[in-house]
Amino acid sequence: MKPLLLITLAAPLYAQSWYPRHTFSLGVGAGSPRQELAGPFRDSAGIAVGYGRRFHRNFQADVGLDTVIGAARVRDYLESSFGDLRIRDYQFLIPFGVRAILPMDRGRFLVSAGGGGVHMRYTELLRQPSDYIRIDCRVCSSRSGWGVYALVGASMALDRYQRFRLGVASRIYRGYTNGDSLGLVPGIRTKDQWVNVFGEFGISF
Repeated sequence: MKPLLLITLAAPLYAQSWYPRHTFSLGVGAGSPRQELAGPFRDSAGIAVGYGRRFHRNFQADVGLDTVIGAARVRDYLESSFGDLRIRDYQFLIPFGVRAILPMDRGRFLVSAGGGGVHMRYTELLRQPSDYIRIDCRVCSSRSGWGVYALVGASMALDRYQRFRLGVASRIYRGYTNGDSLGLVPGIRTKDQWVNVFGEFGISF
C-alpha cells in the first residue's frame, strides 16, 4: 500500500512542476521602423518564426527570425534573357536572448518579458524565373549591423495538455546598420529602431 500511497501523493506535485521544454512558433504581424528609418522606411507586414528552450519553469532561451517585407519600398526590375525580373526588399531581424516567464492557472496562461542581442540585415532580393534557374543579382543592395532587443508577450494554451498555444509578442529592436544605400536610406551608418508586433501560434512539447 505504501508505494501506491506515495504515487498518489506525488501525482499532483508532478503535475504542478511539469512544463514543456521546447516551443516552436509561427507569427504574422507587422514591423514599424523608427529613429533614422522612420522617414525612408514605412510600416510593413511580416512573418516570424521562433524556437524557445525552456531550461527552467520561469526562464527560456530564445532564437528566431522576424522578416518584414517591403519596408524600404523598393520596386525595381532587372532585365534578363527571361524578361524583367522584380527586385524587392526584405528586412531580416535575428534575435537571440532569454526571457522570464510567469505561469498562471497552472501554466495555461504565460506572461513573459526578456531581451538579448539581434543581427539586422536589410537586403534586396531578385525574384527568380524558376526553381531550377538562379540568376545572380549584382545590382541588389544590402545593409547589416548589430543591436539589442526587448520583448513582452503573452500566450494561452488551446488544449488541456498545453501542446498548442495562441498568443501575441512585441519586440523592440535598437541598433546600427551600415552598407549600401537601400531605398531612400543613403549608404551611411544609421541608428535604427523597430517595433514589431506579431500574433503567434505555438507548438510545445
